[in-house]
Amino acid sequence: MKRYNRQLRDLIIAGRATPSFLVSHELPLSEAVDAYDKFDNRVDGYTKVLLHPEVA
Repeated sequence: MKRYNRQLRDLIIAGRATPSFLVSHELPLSEAVDAYDKFDNRVDGYTKVLLHPEVA
């Protein structure tokens, strides 16, 4: 897995891969439990969820 991650990172840096098209939802970290539940149940097209920390 680590080798794959390094290769993917290098492709992204070189501009040869744009995995962001996989992201279906971007949510605050406080919605993580609900987001994981929806992802597990394939609700509303949840394919890849990015969780962002909330700034205090």
